[in-house]
Amino acid sequence: MRIGVVHPGQMGASVGAAAAACGHEVYWASAGRSAASRARAAAAGLADAGSLAELAGRVEVLLSIVPPDAAGAVAAEVAAHQFGGIYVDANAVAPATARRIGAVVTGAGASFVDGGIIGGPVGSPGGTRLYLAGGPLRTVAAGFDGSGLEVLELAGPAGTASALKAAYAGWTKGSAALLLAMRALARAEAVEPALLAEWARSDSDLAARSDRAARGANSKGWRWAGEMDEIAAALATHDLPAGFHAAAADVYRRVGPPAEHGTDAVLDLITDPAAPAARASAD
Repeated sequence: MRIGVVHPGQMGASVGAAAAACGHEVYWASAGRSAASRARAAAAGLADAGSLAELAGRVEVLLSIVPPDAAGAVAAEVAAHQFGGIYVDANAVAPATARRIGAVVTGAGASFVDGGIIGGPVGSPGGTRLYLAGGPLRTVAAGFDGSGLEVLELAGPAGTASALKAAYAGWTKGSAALLLAMRALARAEAVEPALLAEWARSDSDLAARSDRAARGANSKGWRWAGEMDEIAAALATHDLPAGFHAAAADVYRRVGPPAEHGTDAVLDLITDPAAPAARASAD
């Protein structure tokens, strides 16, 4: 098959590389993208179609793997080019958002498959799962037979895969945000050393988990903030409490853009987001 990836960050590039390893022609569009994106795409073995219009006209399957905030705009842009193949939205969005995206691309002539990715960038088999629901999902799944990406088909309409992703990430990334917020509270009240000592006695993994949460927020919090917003929206759709995930989005948003800093700097930013100099002084 001819497969396209929009726009290949770390995850998208790894998914594209998995398809390329299966012998498919995999493309991306370099127009307007950064030098880092170009380097990732080249390393993954993706061919450059140039513009998104050229990409949409060349491929049979187009995978959107972008920050949640950009998923709707990307779908609208693809629809404007009247893409007529299979559009896979594999973004961390609410089920209702996925269905709206599906309506946009099918209205322009495409078929729609809802996707949700769990795990890190594709590596060894079983480490990354792509859940699919709705539309011609078996055609998409066949594109990754024998690759390091495990594809699982879900019964149910479009939105089902996004719902699973939201429920999964709502715990993993949501609980990480809560842990960071509680450690930031302890720091603000000058009891962080006592909290760490108590954690060492009662739950020895919590300090290490909070450090891992800080590293994740440091590198991907800018992306996770939008994901928490989508999870909050998914909960609100069913009249479930959405406030915690709205707060988790705030936690990640306070951390700001990716930077190489330690736990102390992350906690200072969460405590006082108006003082970006806290990063440098803490490190």
